[in-house]
Amino acid sequence: MGNVTIKDIAQICGVGVSTVSRAMNNHPDINQETKDMIMQAIEQNNYVPNNSARNLKRTDAKAIAVLVKGISNPLFNRMIKVIEQVTQKEKYELVLQHVDDNQDEVTVAIELEKEKRLRGIIFLGGYFSHSEEKLRQMSIPFVLSTISLVEEDERQEYASVSVDDIKESYRIVNYLIQNGHKRIAVVGSRKDDESIGWLRLQGYRKALEQNHIQIDEDLICYVNGNLATYSMEAGYEMTDELLKKGKEFTALFAMSDRMAVGACKAILDHGGKIPDEYSVVGFDGMDVAQYYNPSITTIQQPVEEMAEATIRMLLDLIRKKHKSRHLVFEGQLIEGQSVRNIRENEGGANYESKWNTASDQ
Repeated sequence: MGNVTIKDIAQICGVGVSTVSRAMNNHPDINQETKDMIMQAIEQNNYVPNNSARNLKRTDAKAIAVLVKGISNPLFNRMIKVIEQVTQKEKYELVLQHVDDNQDEVTVAIELEKEKRLRGIIFLGGYFSHSEEKLRQMSIPFVLSTISLVEEDERQEYASVSVDDIKESYRIVNYLIQNGHKRIAVVGSRKDDESIGWLRLQGYRKALEQNHIQIDEDLICYVNGNLATYSMEAGYEMTDELLKKGKEFTALFAMSDRMAVGACKAILDHGGKIPDEYSVVGFDGMDVAQYYNPSITTIQQPVEEMAEATIRMLLDLIRKKHKSRHLVFEGQLIEGQSVRNIRENEGGANYESKWNTASDQ
């Protein structure tokens, strides 16, 4: 049975909906045999009751959930604000749910779908790889946002909104190479990461390989221990360790702007100068990159546009206006003051900074 309702339980047991409700609420005016039968049917059919009797009657509820992995990411705060504005305008209730790194977001979504009678779900952040059998348990539309899909068949199957992490990482590392840098370190995610961190690392490798620069695995730094991925602390600790080991590099690619700020602090604490001795670039386009001194060159994601596209895509799926689509946005290379051109010819490369429109793939 699919999404089991209180009416289904009542029909299975041959009683009224009010009787099922009284059994669940342990009312004294129901005999024990009937109550036991109802509770057994609830357990066998994996029925998840709503939190209140009021919600049990709201068959016309209009609620959309946003499941967030990486709640501390400032990007998500900006996206949620846009999503909330649209849902309010469209008369939908917005349900926010934080998902821990070790939690299965689909399991959380299935439980939340039954409990809140959701119309649709947005998965924000994290890594998405689940069996078809499990996904079939979800009977409502969903959109993956800021989640890059690795497999081509996943792109066709799931509705999603993202940037091309490989392409954008390639772009910013290639920018460093065009400015004369060959010894380029990278601070990223965990070694077993199979999502965004892995994709951005592929962009780094691709840029070096296509420019015939040998990859030094010792310059690739991974997050260890309990450090939060993409945090300032992680950027600081990895860069600090790199410098303590005496590894030679002239530039550093941080996989987030927050990591870039941490990396800059470590370089300065070691007596280094930015960009005179070390060039640093980030990823995301956060305000912290613009207002840091020196301002950090970065790839800016069109966060508001991606959020608007995410919620509109979900609403279209709910209203059956469109089938699943994979929408890819272009990032923008924002030049700050954190990169030094070390070529003999200081002309360097000319990069145009402007938005590009999103494209369906």
